[in-house]
Amino acid sequence: MPDDRQPWFVVVDPQRIFADPASEWGSPMFADIVEPVRELAARFGPERTLVTRWLPDGPREGSWVDYFARWPFADRPADDPAFAVVEALSGLSAHPSLDRPTFGKWGPQMAAVVGPTPTLVLTGVSTDCCVISTALAAADAGARVLVAADACAGSTETDHAAALQVMSLYDPQIRLATSPAV
Repeated sequence: MPDDRQPWFVVVDPQRIFADPASEWGSPMFADIVEPVRELAARFGPERTLVTRWLPDGPREGSWVDYFARWPFADRPADDPAFAVVEALSGLSAHPSLDRPTFGKWGPQMAAVVGPTPTLVLTGVSTDCCVISTALAAADAGARVLVAADACAGSTETDHAAALQVMSLYDPQIRLATSPAV
């Protein structure tokens, strides 16, 4: 069982599909989070860092049918280069990436790596989708979550701020901080 007393640094979905300005999902904030994420990863070290990826390899059932009808450009094979971790953030973790076909990355697979009730420092993209989905599920499971707000990229500045506002409502289970304060 992993030691859940020591915090884990989690980088949510730092993939090309979210970093590329030409992508329909490209975050205009992505370039600004690269350095804070790298600095935090260096402080935690590769053994306490986990990188996740969203991959569209889940079943096309229920609302996922509607989702891929809305976003057909993302319905690609899981090995498509768009789903690779951006070069600037590759190699941060000693662990294989945690690949999930869901927005939220918290679940049995993550708990097997970080422990059942860890402290997580969350960063990544998009604040208003995969980061908030991961934070809420982890908090519900009993994890302590610290979101490094300046190391998260939203789909827009407005949506980023809205997601941070919602997560701040869950204090003390979810707290917000800046990278230097982590």
